[in-house]
Amino acid sequence: MRILVSGASGLVGSALIPVLTAGGHEVGKFVRPPRTPGSRDARWHPASGEIDAARLAGAEAIVHLAGENIAAGRWNEARKERIRKSRVDGTLLLCRALARMDKPPRVLVAASAVGFYGDRGDEILTESSPRGKGFLPAVCVAWESATEPAEVKGIRVVNLRFGVILSRRGGALKKMLLPFRLGLGGIIGDGRQYMPWIGIDDAVGVILHALANPAMRGPVNAVSPETATNREFTKALGRTLGRPTIFPMPAFAARLAFGEMADALLLASARAVPEALQSSGYRFHHRGIDAALSHILGR
Repeated sequence: MRILVSGASGLVGSALIPVLTAGGHEVGKFVRPPRTPGSRDARWHPASGEIDAARLAGAEAIVHLAGENIAAGRWNEARKERIRKSRVDGTLLLCRALARMDKPPRVLVAASAVGFYGDRGDEILTESSPRGKGFLPAVCVAWESATEPAEVKGIRVVNLRFGVILSRRGGALKKMLLPFRLGLGGIIGDGRQYMPWIGIDDAVGVILHALANPAMRGPVNAVSPETATNREFTKALGRTLGRPTIFPMPAFAARLAFGEMADALLLASARAVPEALQSSGYRFHHRGIDAALSHILGR
């Protein structure tokens, strides 16, 4: 297929594109101006509402991963607005352009997040569970709703609600490695909060599965089937690295260090399960956290 990918330089995009290329697909990227002459890339600039609609012609699938990193710095109102706009405005710009095409792509696989559910304790969360309360659920609802123009056009839309994506090359795990290797890792808060996760191999695998499976559409929890609490994850990472995990971060310290972001990302509990993926026949590379960490970290 001819596939266009947004967020191509991000954690998932940079892992996905080599796999697509190796599979024989023709891959182009959404890039900020200027575009490299002769490339298959499509120019776009979501902040100014610009998109090179002519470069969308002939694309059979779109993988939309673009969005500002929500954990790159302490939240304030301006940063929260950038997070929202980078997801909602970019998705709406793309989907409106797709809706205007005479021959649109067959499928749009668009990133979302388990932040949709908010802080839900030990409640088991499937794709049919209602939205949560707060900033991240509101962003995720608007993010997914922005794909509506594509769906109305008749494009098959899959909204992948990713959990924490584990990779040694970036994201949350990379940030944890140094303190854990120094023996300074520990649980956050009481450690009972569920941390929905997925290994980078499965994050890519789920995208490929969504592209190829014509029955898959709507929200899909892109998380491992074996849930883990923060305590379980912490102990698993310590075991994998052969280090103790005896330095906890109390909830008040997390809030002092990270503000509102601590409650939304570090202390919130979302026991999401991949009901749609499992019913569609997807086979996970790594179902359990110990096996996933051993593979990712080469242990």
